[in-house]
Amino acid sequence: MRAFTVTRYQEPLREADVAEPSLGDHDLLVGVHAAGLNQLDEKIRLGEFKQILPYKLPLVLGHDLAGTVLRVGAEVRGFKPGDQVYARPRDGRIGTFAERIAVAEDDVALKPTTLSMVEAGSLPLVALTAWQALVERGDVKPGHKVLIHAGAGGVGSIAIQLAKHLGATVATTASGANADFVRGLGADVVIDYRAQDFEQLLSGYDLVLDSLGGENLQKSLRILRPGGKAIGISGPPDPAFAREAGLNPVLRLAIAGLSAGIRRQAKKLGVSYEFLFMRASGEQLRRISALVDDGVLRPVVGEVFGFERTPQALGSLAKGGLRGKAVVTLADRAMPTTEPSGKTAS
Repeated sequence: MRAFTVTRYQEPLREADVAEPSLGDHDLLVGVHAAGLNQLDEKIRLGEFKQILPYKLPLVLGHDLAGTVLRVGAEVRGFKPGDQVYARPRDGRIGTFAERIAVAEDDVALKPTTLSMVEAGSLPLVALTAWQALVERGDVKPGHKVLIHAGAGGVGSIAIQLAKHLGATVATTASGANADFVRGLGADVVIDYRAQDFEQLLSGYDLVLDSLGGENLQKSLRILRPGGKAIGISGPPDPAFAREAGLNPVLRLAIAGLSAGIRRQAKKLGVSYEFLFMRASGEQLRRISALVDDGVLRPVVGEVFGFERTPQALGSLAKGGLRGKAVVTLADRAMPTTEPSGKTAS
Protein backbone atom coordinates (compact mmCIF):
# COMPACT_ATOMS: atom_id res chain seq x y z
CA MET A 1 0.00 0.00 0.00
CA ARG A 2 1.04 3.61 -0.46
CA ALA A 3 2.49 5.56 2.46
CA PHE A 4 4.82 8.45 3.21
CA THR A 5 7.90 7.57 5.23
CA VAL A 6 10.93 9.09 6.91
CA THR A 7 13.99 7.15 5.81
CA ARG A 8 16.60 9.43 7.41
CA TYR A 9 16.14 12.21 9.94
CA GLN A 10 16.01 15.74 8.48
CA GLU A 11 15.24 14.46 4.99
CA PRO A 12 11.85 15.07 3.29
CA LEU A 13 9.06 12.52 3.45
CA ARG A 14 9.18 10.02 0.61
CA GLU A 15 6.38 7.98 -0.88
CA ALA A 16 6.89 4.25 -0.54
CA ASP A 17 5.12 0.95 -1.07
CA VAL A 18 4.91 -0.59 2.41
CA ALA A 19 3.54 -3.83 3.79
CA GLU A 20 -0.09 -4.10 4.81
CA PRO A 21 -0.66 -3.54 8.55
CA SER A 22 -0.63 -6.57 10.81
CA LEU A 23 -3.94 -6.87 12.67
CA GLY A 24 -3.86 -7.94 16.32
CA ASP A 25 -6.74 -9.42 18.26
CA HIS A 26 -7.63 -6.03 19.81
CA ASP A 27 -6.99 -3.95 16.69
CA LEU A 28 -9.07 -2.30 14.00
CA LEU A 29 -7.91 -2.10 10.39
CA VAL A 30 -8.95 1.37 9.28
CA GLY A 31 -9.02 2.77 5.77
CA VAL A 32 -7.71 6.31 6.17
CA HIS A 33 -9.88 9.00 4.61
CA ALA A 34 -8.16 12.00 6.22
CA ALA A 35 -5.04 12.58 8.31
CA GLY A 36 -4.26 15.73 10.27
CA LEU A 37 -0.75 17.16 10.29
CA ASN A 38 0.92 18.17 13.54
CA GLN A 39 4.10 19.84 14.69
CA LEU A 40 4.91 16.52 16.35
CA ASP A 41 5.23 14.92 12.90
CA GLU A 42 7.71 17.58 11.83
CA LYS A 43 9.72 17.31 15.05
CA ILE A 44 10.01 13.55 14.62
CA ARG A 45 11.10 14.03 10.99
CA LEU A 46 13.82 16.42 12.15
CA GLY A 47 15.02 13.95 14.79
CA GLU A 48 14.21 16.20 17.73
CA PHE A 49 12.46 13.41 19.67
CA LYS A 50 14.66 10.46 18.72
CA GLN A 51 15.89 10.04 22.31
CA ILE A 52 12.45 9.86 23.89
CA LEU A 53 10.63 8.32 20.88
CA PRO A 54 13.21 5.86 19.54
CA TYR A 55 11.44 4.84 16.34
CA LYS A 56 13.13 2.51 13.90
CA LEU A 57 13.56 3.99 10.42
CA PRO A 58 12.06 3.93 7.86
CA LEU A 59 8.96 5.18 9.65
CA VAL A 60 5.49 6.03 8.38
CA LEU A 61 4.54 9.35 9.98
CA GLY A 62 1.11 10.65 10.95
CA HIS A 63 -0.68 10.96 14.31
CA ASP A 64 -4.31 11.77 13.35
CA LEU A 65 -6.87 9.88 11.32
CA ALA A 66 -10.49 9.67 10.36
CA GLY A 67 -11.63 6.70 8.34
CA THR A 68 -13.73 3.57 7.94
CA VAL A 69 -13.24 0.29 9.78
CA LEU A 70 -12.40 -2.45 7.26
CA ARG A 71 -11.76 -5.39 9.57
CA VAL A 72 -11.65 -6.04 13.32
CA GLY A 73 -9.49 -8.31 15.44
CA ALA A 74 -10.86 -11.45 17.02
CA GLU A 75 -11.35 -9.85 20.47
CA VAL A 76 -12.84 -6.53 19.33
CA ARG A 77 -16.39 -6.01 20.58
CA GLY A 78 -16.98 -2.26 20.35
CA PHE A 79 -16.59 -1.72 16.59
CA LYS A 80 -17.56 -3.42 13.35
CA PRO A 81 -16.62 -3.09 9.66
CA GLY A 82 -18.21 -0.01 8.16
CA ASP A 83 -17.99 2.14 11.31
CA GLN A 84 -16.70 5.66 10.72
CA VAL A 85 -14.06 6.38 13.34
CA TYR A 86 -11.31 8.76 14.34
CA ALA A 87 -8.20 8.31 16.45
CA ARG A 88 -4.78 9.42 17.54
CA PRO A 89 -2.84 6.10 17.44
CA ARG A 90 -0.62 5.56 20.44
CA ASP A 91 3.13 6.19 20.35
CA GLY A 92 4.95 3.26 18.80
CA ARG A 93 2.01 2.61 16.47
CA ILE A 94 1.69 5.84 14.50
CA GLY A 95 1.53 5.91 10.70
CA THR A 96 -1.61 7.64 9.44
CA PHE A 97 0.09 9.01 6.30
CA ALA A 98 -0.87 5.74 4.64
CA GLU A 99 -3.83 4.15 2.93
CA ARG A 100 -4.55 1.86 5.88
CA ILE A 101 -3.46 1.46 9.48
CA ALA A 102 -4.05 -1.00 12.33
CA VAL A 103 -5.08 0.87 15.49
CA ALA A 104 -5.65 -0.45 19.01
CA GLU A 105 -9.36 -0.51 19.86
CA ASP A 106 -8.74 1.53 23.04
CA ASP A 107 -7.39 4.45 20.97
CA VAL A 108 -10.44 4.75 18.70
CA ALA A 109 -13.86 6.41 18.92
CA LEU A 110 -16.76 6.78 16.54
CA LYS A 111 -16.27 10.06 14.72
CA PRO A 112 -18.64 12.93 15.58
CA THR A 113 -21.74 12.56 13.42
CA THR A 114 -21.82 16.27 12.62
CA LEU A 115 -18.31 16.35 11.11
CA SER A 116 -16.96 15.47 7.70
CA MET A 117 -14.05 13.05 7.49
CA VAL A 118 -11.65 15.94 6.87
CA GLU A 119 -12.91 17.85 9.92
CA ALA A 120 -12.74 14.74 12.09
CA GLY A 121 -9.24 13.93 10.83
CA SER A 122 -8.03 17.32 12.02
CA LEU A 123 -9.16 16.84 15.58
CA PRO A 124 -7.77 13.94 17.68
CA LEU A 125 -4.28 15.06 18.70
CA VAL A 126 -5.14 18.72 19.34
CA ALA A 127 -8.40 17.94 21.11
CA LEU A 128 -6.76 15.34 23.34
CA THR A 129 -3.97 17.79 24.13
CA ALA A 130 -6.46 20.48 25.11
CA TRP A 131 -8.51 18.01 27.17
CA GLN A 132 -5.54 16.61 29.05
CA ALA A 133 -4.12 20.08 29.73
CA LEU A 134 -7.32 21.79 30.83
CA VAL A 135 -9.41 18.98 32.33
CA GLU A 136 -6.89 16.43 33.63
CA ARG A 137 -3.90 18.57 34.54
CA GLY A 138 -5.42 22.02 34.92
CA ASP A 139 -8.73 21.08 36.58
CA VAL A 140 -10.23 24.24 35.08
CA LYS A 141 -13.36 25.40 36.88
CA PRO A 142 -15.86 28.25 36.41
CA GLY A 143 -14.22 31.53 37.35
CA HIS A 144 -10.66 30.43 36.59
CA LYS A 145 -8.46 32.65 34.46
CA VAL A 146 -6.66 30.78 31.67
CA LEU A 147 -4.06 32.02 29.19
CA ILE A 148 -3.73 30.02 25.98
CA HIS A 149 -0.83 30.94 23.74
CA ALA A 150 -1.07 30.80 19.94
CA GLY A 151 -4.85 30.80 20.03
CA ALA A 152 -5.30 30.63 16.25
CA GLY A 153 -3.24 27.43 15.94
CA GLY A 154 -4.32 23.80 16.04
CA VAL A 155 -4.19 23.27 19.81
CA GLY A 156 -5.05 26.86 20.71
CA SER A 157 -8.20 27.03 18.62
CA ILE A 158 -9.65 23.97 20.39
CA ALA A 159 -8.31 24.91 23.84
CA ILE A 160 -10.01 28.31 23.75
CA GLN A 161 -13.37 26.69 23.06
CA LEU A 162 -12.90 24.03 25.73
CA ALA A 163 -11.71 26.49 28.39
CA LYS A 164 -14.71 28.72 27.69
CA HIS A 165 -17.03 25.70 27.97
CA LEU A 166 -15.47 24.91 31.36
CA GLY A 167 -16.39 28.39 32.57
CA ALA A 168 -13.01 30.11 32.46
CA THR A 169 -12.14 33.65 31.51
CA VAL A 170 -9.87 33.07 28.53
CA ALA A 171 -6.96 35.19 27.33
CA THR A 172 -4.94 34.32 24.26
CA THR A 173 -2.03 35.57 22.20
CA ALA A 174 -2.47 35.91 18.45
CA SER A 175 -1.57 38.19 15.58
CA GLY A 176 -3.69 41.29 15.08
CA ALA A 177 -5.06 39.73 11.90
CA ASN A 178 -6.43 36.80 13.92
CA ALA A 179 -7.92 38.87 16.75
CA ASP A 180 -11.53 38.66 15.57
CA PHE A 181 -11.10 34.98 14.72
CA VAL A 182 -10.01 34.00 18.25
CA ARG A 183 -12.69 36.20 19.78
CA GLY A 184 -15.17 34.22 17.70
CA LEU A 185 -13.84 31.06 19.33
CA GLY A 186 -14.56 32.51 22.76
CA ALA A 187 -11.46 34.44 23.83
CA ASP A 188 -12.28 37.24 26.28
CA VAL A 189 -8.87 38.93 26.11
CA VAL A 190 -6.71 39.00 22.98
CA ILE A 191 -3.06 40.04 23.12
CA ASP A 192 -1.43 40.99 19.82
CA TYR A 193 1.94 39.31 20.34
CA ARG A 194 3.56 41.50 17.69
CA ALA A 195 2.59 44.77 19.33
CA GLN A 196 1.89 43.96 22.98
CA ASP A 197 3.66 42.25 25.87
CA PHE A 198 1.27 39.86 27.60
CA GLU A 199 3.37 39.99 30.79
CA GLN A 200 2.62 43.69 31.14
CA LEU A 201 -1.12 43.22 30.60
CA LEU A 202 -2.05 40.04 32.49
CA SER A 203 -1.76 38.93 36.13
CA GLY A 204 -3.35 36.56 38.60
CA TYR A 205 -3.96 33.73 36.15
CA ASP A 206 -4.69 30.20 37.33
CA LEU A 207 -3.32 28.36 34.31
CA VAL A 208 -1.20 28.93 31.22
CA LEU A 209 -1.10 26.53 28.27
CA ASP A 210 2.20 27.24 26.54
CA SER A 211 3.06 25.90 23.10
CA LEU A 212 6.11 28.09 22.45
CA GLY A 213 8.62 27.48 25.25
CA GLY A 214 11.76 29.52 25.89
CA GLU A 215 11.31 33.12 27.00
CA ASN A 216 7.57 32.90 26.40
CA LEU A 217 7.32 30.15 29.03
CA GLN A 218 9.45 32.11 31.50
CA LYS A 219 7.21 35.15 31.15
CA SER A 220 4.14 32.96 31.49
CA LEU A 221 5.24 31.90 34.98
CA ARG A 222 5.22 35.52 36.07
CA ILE A 223 1.57 36.16 35.20
CA LEU A 224 0.33 33.27 37.36
CA ARG A 225 -1.23 33.71 40.78
CA PRO A 226 0.53 31.95 43.69
CA GLY A 227 -0.22 28.26 43.28
CA GLY A 228 -0.93 28.66 39.58
CA LYS A 229 0.35 26.27 36.95
CA ALA A 230 2.02 26.51 33.54
CA ILE A 231 1.64 23.50 31.26
CA GLY A 232 4.12 23.29 28.40
CA ILE A 233 3.52 21.18 25.30
CA SER A 234 6.71 22.10 23.45
CA GLY A 235 9.05 21.51 26.37
CA PRO A 236 11.24 21.27 28.20
CA PRO A 237 10.24 17.77 29.37
CA ASP A 238 10.26 17.22 33.12
CA PRO A 239 11.16 14.32 35.44
CA ALA A 240 7.52 13.21 35.76
CA PHE A 241 7.34 12.72 32.00
CA ALA A 242 10.60 10.74 32.02
CA ARG A 243 9.25 8.41 34.71
CA GLU A 244 5.90 7.88 32.97
CA ALA A 245 7.68 7.20 29.66
CA GLY A 246 9.83 4.53 31.32
CA LEU A 247 13.07 6.11 30.11
CA ASN A 248 16.40 4.74 31.30
CA PRO A 249 18.20 6.39 34.25
CA VAL A 250 20.68 8.26 32.04
CA LEU A 251 17.91 9.84 29.98
CA ARG A 252 15.92 10.61 33.12
CA LEU A 253 18.88 12.52 34.51
CA ALA A 254 19.37 14.40 31.25
CA ILE A 255 15.71 15.35 31.06
CA ALA A 256 15.72 16.54 34.65
CA GLY A 257 18.58 18.83 33.70
CA LEU A 258 16.70 20.23 30.71
CA SER A 259 13.84 21.48 32.85
CA ALA A 260 15.77 22.27 36.04
CA GLY A 261 16.01 25.99 35.29
CA ILE A 262 12.33 26.55 34.56
CA ARG A 263 11.29 24.42 37.54
CA ARG A 264 13.54 26.49 39.82
CA GLN A 265 12.02 29.70 38.48
CA ALA A 266 8.53 28.34 39.04
CA LYS A 267 9.29 27.28 42.61
CA LYS A 268 10.77 30.69 43.42
CA LEU A 269 7.57 32.34 42.19
CA GLY A 270 5.33 29.98 44.12
CA VAL A 271 3.90 28.39 40.97
CA SER A 272 4.47 25.11 39.13
CA TYR A 273 5.50 23.88 35.70
CA GLU A 274 4.48 20.60 34.04
CA PHE A 275 5.33 19.17 30.65
CA LEU A 276 2.49 17.49 28.77
CA PHE A 277 3.10 14.88 26.09
CA MET A 278 -0.44 13.86 25.26
CA ARG A 279 -1.44 10.22 25.18
CA ALA A 280 -3.93 8.34 23.03
CA SER A 281 -7.38 7.77 24.52
CA GLY A 282 -10.50 6.51 22.79
CA GLU A 283 -12.50 7.16 25.96
CA GLN A 284 -11.59 10.84 25.93
CA LEU A 285 -12.32 11.07 22.22
CA ARG A 286 -15.83 9.78 22.91
CA ARG A 287 -16.35 12.64 25.36
CA ILE A 288 -14.93 15.07 22.81
CA SER A 289 -17.30 13.68 20.16
CA ALA A 290 -20.24 14.47 22.43
CA LEU A 291 -19.05 18.07 22.83
CA VAL A 292 -18.66 18.41 19.08
CA ASP A 293 -22.11 17.02 18.32
CA ASP A 294 -23.59 19.28 21.02
CA GLY A 295 -22.08 22.31 19.27
CA VAL A 296 -19.57 23.10 22.04
CA LEU A 297 -16.42 22.42 19.99
CA ARG A 298 -15.81 22.94 16.31
CA PRO A 299 -12.63 21.98 14.47
CA VAL A 300 -10.75 24.57 12.44
CA VAL A 301 -9.36 23.26 9.16
CA GLY A 302 -7.04 25.81 7.60
CA GLU A 303 -5.91 23.93 4.49
CA VAL A 304 -6.57 20.59 2.79
CA PHE A 305 -3.99 18.76 0.65
CA GLY A 306 -4.28 15.73 -1.58
CA PHE A 307 -2.48 12.62 -0.32
CA GLU A 308 0.23 12.94 -2.97
CA ARG A 309 1.14 16.36 -1.52
CA THR A 310 1.77 15.09 2.02
CA PRO A 311 5.45 16.21 2.03
CA GLN A 312 4.48 19.72 0.95
CA ALA A 313 1.70 19.77 3.52
CA LEU A 314 4.11 18.88 6.32
CA GLY A 315 6.55 21.52 5.07
CA SER A 316 3.81 24.14 5.26
CA LEU A 317 3.73 23.82 9.06
CA ALA A 318 7.17 25.41 9.31
CA LYS A 319 5.94 28.54 7.55
CA GLY A 320 3.38 29.29 10.25
CA GLY A 321 0.40 31.57 9.86
CA LEU A 322 -2.13 28.77 9.39
CA ARG A 323 -5.40 28.97 11.27
CA GLY A 324 -6.22 25.63 12.86
CA LYS A 325 -5.03 22.45 11.19
CA ALA A 326 -3.76 21.26 7.84
CA VAL A 327 -5.19 17.93 6.67
CA VAL A 328 -4.33 15.49 3.90
CA THR A 329 -7.18 13.56 2.30
CA LEU A 330 -7.00 10.18 0.63
CA ALA A 331 -10.54 10.09 -0.79
CA ASP A 332 -11.20 6.74 -2.55
CA ARG A 333 -7.68 5.43 -1.86
CA ALA A 334 -8.74 4.52 1.66
CA MET A 335 -11.21 1.89 0.45
CA PRO A 336 -9.50 -1.21 -0.91
CA THR A 337 -11.41 -4.19 -2.20
CA THR A 338 -12.05 -6.91 0.36
CA GLU A 339 -11.24 -10.44 -0.66
CA PRO A 340 -13.39 -13.39 0.53
CA SER A 341 -10.60 -14.41 2.91
CA GLY A 342 -10.95 -11.10 4.71
CA LYS A 343 -7.58 -9.90 3.50
CA THR A 344 -7.38 -6.46 1.93
CA ALA A 345 -5.91 -5.92 -1.49
CA SER A 346 -3.69 -2.92 -2.05
